[in-house]
Amino acid sequence: MEKVKFGIIGLGNQGSYYCKSLFNAGAIENGVLAAIADVNPDKIKAIKDAVPGDYACYDSGDELIDNADVDAIIIAVPHYFHPPLAIRALKKGVNVICEKPAGVYTKQVKEMNAAAEQSDKLFTMMYNQRTNPAYIKMHDMINSGEIGEVRRVNWIITNWFRTQFYYDSGSWRATWKGEGGGVLLNQCPHQLDLLQWVCGMLPSKVRAFCHFGKWHNIETEDDVTAYLEFPNGATGAFITTTADAPGSNRFEVTGSKATLVCEGNKLIIKRLDADLQETIENSPTGFAMPKITEEEIVFDGIGPQHAGIINNFANAILGKEALYVDGREGLNCVQLMDSMLLSTWEEKPVAIPVDDEYYYEQLKKRIATSADKDTKEVVMDSSNSFKGV
Repeated sequence: MEKVKFGIIGLGNQGSYYCKSLFNAGAIENGVLAAIADVNPDKIKAIKDAVPGDYACYDSGDELIDNADVDAIIIAVPHYFHPPLAIRALKKGVNVICEKPAGVYTKQVKEMNAAAEQSDKLFTMMYNQRTNPAYIKMHDMINSGEIGEVRRVNWIITNWFRTQFYYDSGSWRATWKGEGGGVLLNQCPHQLDLLQWVCGMLPSKVRAFCHFGKWHNIETEDDVTAYLEFPNGATGAFITTTADAPGSNRFEVTGSKATLVCEGNKLIIKRLDADLQETIENSPTGFAMPKITEEEIVFDGIGPQHAGIINNFANAILGKEALYVDGREGLNCVQLMDSMLLSTWEEKPVAIPVDDEYYYEQLKKRIATSADKDTKEVVMDSSNSFKGV
């Protein structure tokens, strides 16, 4: 095999971006577009008009998986369909890249992970933000012990501004039966993944306050504030919405030796000249903080992002390099999303991992009352919505 033959399932905002801006632009060095699929024939026509080439077209993901001459697929369809398509492909002997989130509820994601474990094919998540040098540097510094023991983790990510037109652009958007959630499941999976990956640990308990349709005419959450507790005793907060402008993106991790602040395309470290807890316990005075020195960590750009994940996947299939992201790690993000929604529904703290069956039963209650949206789907240019640091 000289180049990996890719099939793309789902030609909405993200799938169209892959076809037009990555494969058609030659950004995937060892991969070619071999097949596309969508249930909407207008979307297939739009890609054929925009992207020249000899690739097969199918009217469903199942048909592409069963019939196309492909080595790998990229799943870019509404969230509920991620696990079923991934499972079908893995059992068929096809490598899988899954768009975020891995799924809507932990039960289905665990079924997908089980299929991945039983397969000899590669499985990854489109966690393009893990290629961002700022987050890689934070991950390395924290997990090497450079900032000491993590004490506090705060992320305010509110620069996801979306209009009502955005939510009305697809019948599945921001509905319980079509999407399974709102800002947590659509905009924030990267941040929820990074939060636990960068810090090297998943929160153990969450108390969240999700507001459903607070700022938009939607069923699901568009405003979230969550309190986090970690296994080592650290605490934190995660705040997000799609209704602030201009919004903020500030990721702050405080350790016993230093604090990292990632904001505005800058990464700052504030180092202490003494361990914080030792100072608290042993200082002979009441207000003498450790001395602080501040330094900007220099890094280049925002990393290769989506193209980086796809290029790594193709190279891993070809045996040229190791797979960067194990797709089974997608479960961690879904644990966080589900725990925040369940905490709000139950009005109490929720331990992680969540009870798979119980969460699914509570979700099905919302699905049962989910309204149909009579709207014509619109494919928008989403490239400017990708958030770096």
